[in-house]
Amino acid sequence: MNSQITRRQRPSVLGVLTGTSVLLFAYLCLFYAPEDSVQGVVQRVFYPHVGSAWVAGLAFFVVFIVSIRFLVTRDLAWDEWAAASAEIGLLFTSATLVLGMIWGKAIWGVYWTWDPRLTAVLVLWLLYLSYIALRAYVSEPMRRARYCAILGIVSFLDVPIIYFSVKWWNTLHQGATVSPTMAPKMVSTMLTAMLLMSLAFWAYAFAMVFTRTRALIL
Repeated sequence: MNSQITRRQRPSVLGVLTGTSVLLFAYLCLFYAPEDSVQGVVQRVFYPHVGSAWVAGLAFFVVFIVSIRFLVTRDLAWDEWAAASAEIGLLFTSATLVLGMIWGKAIWGVYWTWDPRLTAVLVLWLLYLSYIALRAYVSEPMRRARYCAILGIVSFLDVPIIYFSVKWWNTLHQGATVSPTMAPKMVSTMLTAMLLMSLAFWAYAFAMVFTRTRALIL
């Protein structure tokens, strides 16, 4: 029993490596990437903001997929993957909102405005929060997993709304900086810093989801 607790508490090699990579790429974003000629030093918030937003959307995609898998197989292991992904998703959605407010205050002059994309991200945060609250409220495992799977599948509909919001409505939020259909809208050093920071966030999120899922299953 004690050895099992020790294994749970011991930090995983993957978690340590990805945590280190986040710190390394944060250094690149702060010192390697050049300062934006228009926005100045506050533009550096952009790198973790984008990385956090991408992880938040990816986490809910994982919730969407594994929730379908649970409904098909009735295997509670898939429900544990969904729970862990939702927790990480809530964390990164919170970071997205906070970093966006800091950036917005510097660029727009206000911390918050009911812009379509900002509102859609806030809805995503509330959906994540509702998902986790539902898990805490329902105690019976199979019933909890079924309810949460349905909520997770339906809630994922907000992710494409967030992505397309800048195309569907007039919005203060800038459009996509990186797109498969057009050239990047930033210099190569900024693009490199952004992609490396985002990859580090993805790796860190995967490590945390994997570690949390293993703890829930054990």
